[in-house]
Amino acid sequence: MDLNALGWTPFFAEAFASHRQTGCEAARVAAEHRGGYRVYSARGELAAELSGRFRYKAALPGDFPAVGDWVAVETRPEQSKAVIQAVLPRRTKFSRSAAGNRAEEQIVAANIDDVFLVTSLNRDLNPRRLERYLTLAWESGADPVIVLTKADLCEDVAAEVRRVESVSGGVPAYVVSAVTGEGLAELAGCLRPGRTAVLLGSSGVGKSTLINFWCGEERLKVQAIREDDDRGRHTTSHRQLVLLPAGGLLLDTPGMRELQLWEGASGLHETFADVELFAARCHFADCQHDTEPDCAVRGAVALGELDAARLESHRKLVAEMRYLERKQDPLVQAAERRRIKSIAKNMRARYRIKESATSSKAGS
Repeated sequence: MDLNALGWTPFFAEAFASHRQTGCEAARVAAEHRGGYRVYSARGELAAELSGRFRYKAALPGDFPAVGDWVAVETRPEQSKAVIQAVLPRRTKFSRSAAGNRAEEQIVAANIDDVFLVTSLNRDLNPRRLERYLTLAWESGADPVIVLTKADLCEDVAAEVRRVESVSGGVPAYVVSAVTGEGLAELAGCLRPGRTAVLLGSSGVGKSTLINFWCGEERLKVQAIREDDDRGRHTTSHRQLVLLPAGGLLLDTPGMRELQLWEGASGLHETFADVELFAARCHFADCQHDTEPDCAVRGAVALGELDAARLESHRKLVAEMRYLERKQDPLVQAAERRRIKSIAKNMRARYRIKESATSSKAGS
């Protein structure tokens, strides 16, 4: 496989330089399975596992390889296997909070260029959820793209597009149909050799169908939506990176039942640029747009210049982000304590070895 076709750039080449001197080779994580990985490399596709040294040094879930990561591996060509020794620095990443009460980062996709936010033009379309996806997409460092699927099932496409445009902030939106072929050629213009896009959205919105269309074959399993409630069935069970025949890479993901913020300060600024514009006119710099006097944001709502539901969505996401920041602090502190303790332990071990060597020389 050609590394350039897999997204290899000078950024990763520079980061890999020190690993090359140890005899490692570069590879990209294509899939993660329980207990192991699949990676793409110059030698082809290989099964991979983590080295014991890597597992020992990893402190947080975000330290482990994610699909899309570039890694340094020791290869065993005769077995078509590899051992992952290190993860190269990430250029971009789409992260969310892991499910549950623990404040842990779950990296959904790494080193992506575009985030395809996929929603179908039926009951799945939800402007409030789209705002949440856009916030995390902007935060990832990649470029968001909205993909509106199943146009053939929608009675008033123009009205639904207007709903999307009311919250998209100018992010490009493509109306597509895998049945009629509408919009697929235009959307394919985003897929260029060496460029990686991740597909995100609920189950059954047509993510796998899009990949199959661009692959020219049924590469991924798909199922029809349920007729009683328009809800999709889960088909993709794990994240996987697919190399398209015409160039470009698509990262397919399972449907997301929940999407909690992990980081979001800059993402909120981009997603709610209209709210931020009004907020700049508030009397108080730290206005919460609640009960403070001379609040320009509430004034805009009263005049019909800003949707009240959009303001409420902004408030909710800001509150969620602040709560998460408070939860994350103990986690970061604990990781730092473990790191310092590990360094101190290694220093003591080296000191004991040195002291033993000195005693041996004195005795002789």
